[in-house]
Amino acid sequence: MLFGRTPQLPTPEQALPGRSAPVFQVPERHTVLGTALLGPYPEGYEIADFGMGCFWGAERKFWQLPAGVHTTLVGYQGGHTEHPTYEEVCSGMTGHTEVVRVVFDPARISYGTLLRTFWESHNPTQGFRQGNDVGTQYRSAVYTHSPAQAAEAESSRVSYQKVLTEAGHPEITTEILPADSLPFYPAESYHQQYLDKNPAGYCGIGGTGVSCPVGVARTGD
Repeated sequence: MLFGRTPQLPTPEQALPGRSAPVFQVPERHTVLGTALLGPYPEGYEIADFGMGCFWGAERKFWQLPAGVHTTLVGYQGGHTEHPTYEEVCSGMTGHTEVVRVVFDPARISYGTLLRTFWESHNPTQGFRQGNDVGTQYRSAVYTHSPAQAAEAESSRVSYQKVLTEAGHPEITTEILPADSLPFYPAESYHQQYLDKNPAGYCGIGGTGVSCPVGVARTGD
């Protein structure tokens, strides 16, 4: 499906069957932040889910933010197969995209700031790819956890499209969907904080170079 043809998302009937429980364990703690990956999380904290290409570099973008991010972890979301493995996701037959989950304190960092990091850290106009990484698992996505997040994500897409268009870029292909209908399945242990464990490892993350007018004012405003 990925060789010699344009990648296509499988239907639920075409997708791999999956399983009722994960076949691997997730580490207890974040290797950089020292916080619990799977919770429990502090009261009042929120969750944000972003797909922006290979999740190794995407996760690092968020744990490197200066304040307010409690923990990050990577996983698979937006597909049909229950508890998929990395190999299954890469086959293109689960429908998932690679996602970084960000748990944050909204009193210290806004969802808008996370959105700005998301938009500026990848190219959201490329469909089923990011740079040389081609496949449905590399598509751009925002999976929202509240009506407020959904409204802000949609508004940010409109705002960023305007400046992308002015810079000569095509239409944004990012999917924005509610997370409550799209289970998040944590990825294997070796994917979690991969670029902390492997500082010289592959990172395919790269933006358009166009600043996003989200979260903070544009330079010169």
